[in-house]
Amino acid sequence: MPEPLRVAVVGSGPAGFYAAGALLDADVPVEVDMIERLPTPWGLVRLGVAPDHPKLKSVSRAFERIAEKPGFRFFGNVEVGRDLSHADLLRLYDAVLYAFGAQTDKRLGIPGEDLPGSWSATEFVAWYNGHPDYQELQFDLNVERAVVIGNGNVALDVARMLALTPEELAPTDTTDPAIEAIGASPIREIVIVGRRGPAQASWTTQELKEMGELAGADVSVDPAELEGAVEDDTHVHRNMDVLRQFAAAQPTGKPRVVRFAFYRSPVAIHGDGMVEAVELVRNTLEDKDGRLVAVPTDERETIECGLVFRSVGYRGAGLPEVPFDELRGTILNEGGRVTGEERTYCAGWIKRGPTGIIGTNKKDATETVSLLLEDVERGRIPHDEGATAEAVETLLAERGVGAVVYSGWASIDEAERTAGEKLGRPRVKLRTWEELLEAAEQVAKTA
Repeated sequence: MPEPLRVAVVGSGPAGFYAAGALLDADVPVEVDMIERLPTPWGLVRLGVAPDHPKLKSVSRAFERIAEKPGFRFFGNVEVGRDLSHADLLRLYDAVLYAFGAQTDKRLGIPGEDLPGSWSATEFVAWYNGHPDYQELQFDLNVERAVVIGNGNVALDVARMLALTPEELAPTDTTDPAIEAIGASPIREIVIVGRRGPAQASWTTQELKEMGELAGADVSVDPAELEGAVEDDTHVHRNMDVLRQFAAAQPTGKPRVVRFAFYRSPVAIHGDGMVEAVELVRNTLEDKDGRLVAVPTDERETIECGLVFRSVGYRGAGLPEVPFDELRGTILNEGGRVTGEERTYCAGWIKRGPTGIIGTNKKDATETVSLLLEDVERGRIPHDEGATAEAVETLLAERGVGAVVYSGWASIDEAERTAGEKLGRPRVKLRTWEELLEAAEQVAKTA
């Protein structure tokens, strides 16, 4: 029996877990160490999917089954670039696969973007989902109007979360401070701004339909902005059908309104020391090389508001020693093989950019793993006898890194679920690094 190939998978979101699963199911023996900066796994499934979408979060059960496979180990609270370098990984493992996603947000690049009250959607989503890096942020929701810039699913998530009633939030795993702040907010209107038309919006039909099912908010769409939209595929046709239903519906007097505003781009955020308004320019659509692009006109409007959420896309961040494409915000790669680096691969958003849904990462990760296994078969990745499980533990111990292993995560998971069960919720999340690491250590104390 040959010695197992040892692979480090950096990142524990969907791409990382799907890659680990494909490796552990390979015809050759493989051991996978999953390395994660946070004490908790699952990436955006835990910290990005909206709390009122429990079905989307249920994919974590598949990740739990992968974690049970022989040869899998989890090392949370270990940051590549701080605790371990790329060179360390190449020395400790036969191959390295990066799958750490796109962690930063794109900026608008307009005046006033950094005024208090102007936030990235990334920050808000991480806050209400309990990401430990974002719990000190102070979101002042004591405003009557919020503007969400963007026409993707994350923009809809932000708008919907702001519109949910306390009764809708109560059975979710939204953090307690977020439930309290949203429930107490006097927000009356949430405006979703898109630079192009309704046919170019990138949200899914199901996510769009949910906007019309809110208990405490009506939806407003100007019928004139739906005219002339080119419905060139089934997906767009379905979205347009939903928007037409919204446009035809009469307001029912619910306390909040979600309003869609198309063909507009922000040019400035105004305010004296805090957000007071956003200035928008009206756009027309022009064909540029087969793609409809937004072209600004001379027509402008200003919407008074106390909050602006920017949801115009995610962007990957590079690692020292790993080739990076600054323009695209991805690791330089060819189909998943990292350009110019032996035994180094990537999968997920850091490979292809922030596109697709959770399931897209399965195909993507499987394709990368097939290239890795092809390189094994061709003799490009020989097993190094010095690359052992013990060598990793020894180096982390020497550097004083308090890694959270999978049983530590299971302890966090149990504490959260137990707290949630008493309240009829899936879990009550531990929100700070201290709470998470303390809960992870409980397994050692009871072992």
